[in-house]
Amino acid sequence: MSEVARFFGEVQDNIKGLRTDGIVQQATIDWINAIAPHKYTYNFTWLGRPIIQFPQDLVAIQEIIWNTRPDLIIETGIAHGGSLIFHASMLQLLGNNGRVLGVDIDIREHNRAEIEAHPMFERIELIQGSSTDKAIAAAVTAAAAEAETVMVILDSNHTHAHVLRELELYSPLVTRDCYLVVCDTLIEDMPACSFPDRSWGKGDNPRTAVKAFLNTTCRFEVDTTIDAKLQISVAPGGYLKCVDN
Repeated sequence: MSEVARFFGEVQDNIKGLRTDGIVQQATIDWINAIAPHKYTYNFTWLGRPIIQFPQDLVAIQEIIWNTRPDLIIETGIAHGGSLIFHASMLQLLGNNGRVLGVDIDIREHNRAEIEAHPMFERIELIQGSSTDKAIAAAVTAAAAEAETVMVILDSNHTHAHVLRELELYSPLVTRDCYLVVCDTLIEDMPACSFPDRSWGKGDNPRTAVKAFLNTTCRFEVDTTIDAKLQISVAPGGYLKCVDN
């Protein structure tokens, strides 16, 4: 066995240990609940733009992009544009002609100006409108028809109904062996009082939508290896691998 193979074998053993370590998993949930009031995910930027994510998830998405080499990444929910810049920079490193398509119901002018002025913008297209609007979904579907390998990331409105509708509209666009990532499934693990000013919460969130969606399809399965190795993630149970055409 080569030293490289030996190293990655050890990594797999580490992940197996994390998969069954209930103490670590509970400590992770406790830490996430403790850090949430401090808006921890707001602390980071990618190439100058705010990116509202846990750094661990950025590493996971980087691995997915490197391994699957999509030529189109679709993301619903833009905010400050950091995630779009991140995806575009990963595609730039791949050296292909990959594109990023971002959809948001409200692209604020100051955010649009910063995104459009960024060096990575040449790989980005912005669409303003609700991701569940038929005309918007049709435009995204048309863009996906021109791509060979498609990845989708859902990170807009986090209610069960909205995410489930996004899953229905955009899951058919994901190509085999690529990923559909549903963000903020961790809402289900947080205290019921965590989102008093939001329309989502425990029992009504992306995790419940993913559960309902997986009951209707055999095309996707949860990549539990990602969950085990990350531990800290906004998307536990939300890394869905497309396993069929």
